[in-house]
Amino acid sequence: MTRVLDVARIQLVNWPALLAYPLAMLVALPLLGLGIDVSNGETAGGAHEIYLLPALWGVTATAHLQTMTQVFPFTLGLGVTRRRFAGATALVVTGQALLFGLVLLAFGTAERLTGGWGREARIFGLGALHEAGPLTLWPAYSAPIAATSAICVLAGVVFQRWRQTGIYLSVFGGAALLAGAGALVTARNWWPSIGKFLGGQSSLTLFTAYPLVFALALGGAAWLVLRRATA
Repeated sequence: MTRVLDVARIQLVNWPALLAYPLAMLVALPLLGLGIDVSNGETAGGAHEIYLLPALWGVTATAHLQTMTQVFPFTLGLGVTRRRFAGATALVVTGQALLFGLVLLAFGTAERLTGGWGREARIFGLGALHEAGPLTLWPAYSAPIAATSAICVLAGVVFQRWRQTGIYLSVFGGAALLAGAGALVTARNWWPSIGKFLGGQSSLTLFTAYPLVFALALGGAAWLVLRRATA
């Protein structure tokens, strides 16, 4: 465990990308929301939601792409095993997600206390989370961050294993798979059933359970590829 923590500390050398840049984006979200409201003329238009959290997820996750493409080769040169590096990466991803989940919880509280930043805007307290308490909101904020981070970890591992060819094939293959699935669902007219099913799920399930399952699946796939990846 000590060696895993040592490798995690090596990864934290990239703290600006892991912590500072996502925090800067988080602070900027209310200002971005104000800009969107001004452009849409909704500064006094009643309660409304602004979907900006995916921007935070993206900024938070990209640091792990750098970890796999830059830090991983460096640690291999230091004699670190792939198993220890994978454990350290999982530890850093989990810690980062939980930390920013707490920060999002604080920003959501500030949003409520200020009446939606003075204009009934909801950036953090989205309607899908309205029934959630603090103990539910924390994992609901954290799990999507972990899921998007897992995407970047897997992308970085694929790059290390197969370089640009692997990335192109993964993107094209994933797009083809999604297009095929969408065409099948449309042909079978399953969209209403899917919408009804998702609409009946709790926020804890939608924002915590499903993203965590997704993150674990991608993490498992990343480990299988990492075992063969080289510097």
